[in-house]
Amino acid sequence: MITTDSTLVAADVYSADCGSREIFGHVTSKWGVLVLAALAPGTQRWAELRRRIGGISEKMLAQTLRTLEEDGFVHREAHPVIPPRVDYSLTPLGAELAERLLPVVDWIEEHAVPLIQARDARKR
Repeated sequence: MITTDSTLVAADVYSADCGSREIFGHVTSKWGVLVLAALAPGTQRWAELRRRIGGISEKMLAQTLRTLEEDGFVHREAHPVIPPRVDYSLTPLGAELAERLLPVVDWIEEHAVPLIQARDARKR
C-alpha cells in the first residue's frame, strides 16, 4: 500500500503513475543492484564500495548511494573525526531486498558464459 495525501492505494509497478515505479527503477538499475549486493555482507566505507564495484564512477556511486538512502534501503553514518569517515550499510528494508537480489546476481554470474555467447551470436 502507498499512502497519498489522505488515502491508501495498492502499489502497482506496472502503472506508469505509481510512485513505486520510480523506486523500482532505482533498485533495478545496474548500479542499484550492485551497490545493494556489495553492501549485503555488512557495513562498508566509500573506498571499499568503489573498489568492489568495478567501473562505477565517483559521481555515479555518490548518486546511487544518495538515491538508495532516500528510498530507505541504505543507511549513511558520518563520523565526526578527522579525516572524515562515512560508513554505509543496509537498513532492514535494504537487507531484505538484498536477500532477494543476491540469487539473481549469483544466477547471472553462474550463467554468464552462455548468456554472453547467446548475445554475441545474435549480434552477428
